[in-house]
Amino acid sequence: MKKVVTFGEIMMRLSTPNHARFQQSTSFDINFGGGEANVSSSLAIMGIPASHVTRFPDNDLGTAAINTYRKYGLSMQDVVRGGERLGIYYVEQGAAMRPSKVIYDRANSSFASLKPSEFNWEQIFEDAQWFHFTGITPAISASAAQACLEAAQTASRLGLKVSADVGYRSNLWKWGKKPSEIMPELIENCDMIICSKGDAEDMFGIVPNDEKRSFKSVCQQLTDCFPKLKKVLSTKRGQISASHNTLVGKCWNGFEMLETKQINIPDIVDRIGGGDAFMAGFIYGEIIYQNTQKAIEFGVAASALKHTIEGDFNLSSVKEIEVVMNGDVSGKLRR
Repeated sequence: MKKVVTFGEIMMRLSTPNHARFQQSTSFDINFGGGEANVSSSLAIMGIPASHVTRFPDNDLGTAAINTYRKYGLSMQDVVRGGERLGIYYVEQGAAMRPSKVIYDRANSSFASLKPSEFNWEQIFEDAQWFHFTGITPAISASAAQACLEAAQTASRLGLKVSADVGYRSNLWKWGKKPSEIMPELIENCDMIICSKGDAEDMFGIVPNDEKRSFKSVCQQLTDCFPKLKKVLSTKRGQISASHNTLVGKCWNGFEMLETKQINIPDIVDRIGGGDAFMAGFIYGEIIYQNTQKAIEFGVAASALKHTIEGDFNLSSVKEIEVVMNGDVSGKLRR
């Protein structure tokens, strides 16, 4: 089976233990995470060959990050070493009515200072079937945006499926260009994207023209604007509290809006990476089931399970996800 390739920054994640607040914690739990790597590592765990492309400083922290992903079966053979520092982000897990908090410390990171010429995309995409990126990568720096564009254009030209989670992060777009000046050229190369109504307005200036069918209206406008784009995905989250959410998956396939049943998630352990787990599950479903309805059902089940797992990426097996996908959310002890 051909591999899935992802491209983006990986950071060290420092989390307060036991839902402690930043000002009371005397230690942090160390992990690593990044939107795109969350997708490819989840796919590797599910048995899909996957490779992540990034840039790490040539020090022990970079090596620790590489080894973390390798132990889950993710190929890191195309990682570039260079730059001064590994980006960091800090997590305070919320509970009940207290929301989680994230603080970023990623300025001048190794990834932000990459050179596009460091990546040979034709070589990287040998024996690949899919390329995935997010809107976070082009937001980090001009050079990261250029490298991402070159990757997407090369993948599209070589006939790979190209997907993106266009998620807008206003606090990242600081290097001089607006997302509306960068993202359209990237999305021109995509076959499918995750995009909410808010992201469509922030990234592309697209707003609903039919309030009764607002998301469908946005999807139709997106596929009209980008001829290569065939599918637009989204998740609908119901937030009862920081610890209790509901989740529904949606996909506009160009003809109709496909939707999953709602999954109730009453006791959230860690919601960070839930969208990435959905994307990984969808990619798995598209490759293995070759059925879009089943793919979004598998994706939303994967995302729901991720909410029960601490850390950035989904450590659930295909069998575990299929149990939830088929309606068993009992959590019954299995021997």
